[in-house]
Amino acid sequence: MTHSRDEHKGALSVVATPLGNLDDMTFRAVKTLRDAGAIACEDTRRTSILLKHFGIEGKRLVSYHSFNEERAVRQVIELLEAGEDVALVTDAGTPAISDPGYTMASAAHSAGLPVVPVPGASALTAALSVCPLPSSSFFFAGFLPHKKGRKSRLEFLASLDSTVVLYESPHRIGRLMEEVKEYFSDAQVFAAREITKMHEEYVTGAPDELAAHFTGQKQRGEFVVVVHPADKRSKKRQEHADHH
Repeated sequence: MTHSRDEHKGALSVVATPLGNLDDMTFRAVKTLRDAGAIACEDTRRTSILLKHFGIEGKRLVSYHSFNEERAVRQVIELLEAGEDVALVTDAGTPAISDPGYTMASAAHSAGLPVVPVPGASALTAALSVCPLPSSSFFFAGFLPHKKGRKSRLEFLASLDSTVVLYESPHRIGRLMEEVKEYFSDAQVFAAREITKMHEEYVTGAPDELAAHFTGQKQRGEFVVVVHPADKRSKKRQEHADHH
């Protein structure tokens, strides 16, 4: 379904914001935030710091997170229907990519309101752009379940025989490496941490090597983890050679 712009209704702009380095903010993103009638944001405190840095003042901020989603969506739709342009941001990166935003954008689409992307920083694409492992085709799984469903999710991802991209917290990175070793036999792993920030780090190796690297040191910042499974064709060639 396509929607033409109704000049009497507002548009929802999905605005990517920097992962850490504020110099990564685009000119268009700054202009969009400056021109918006309201800004829907995951954390008003963090967004206020961003706005202050770019000299944007007096904006109405609508708090939008998993605990008030229904009310916030309703509030934003009302603003759009009344003709206000609204910008949607998260704490960092691109909304709706494993961050709040999908429900808001979906509701605006359902209401026949325009939804436009203002592209910019994304941890997913930033990590893949410097990943030395094959990643022209991949499956993005985001965050794994913390408890229930984690095992079955890992089993499903391992069955794909595809490069898999995950997000993980610093508290569970060691556990994830052990799980990758268990479920993805002979996989190679690339881990990106603190992307664009002062202590950014990029590490490649076997799961046990990365587990050893990250064990015993206090980790900060979320991780992007790229898992490249062993090439089945290579394994079959080796098995064929072993039989001869």
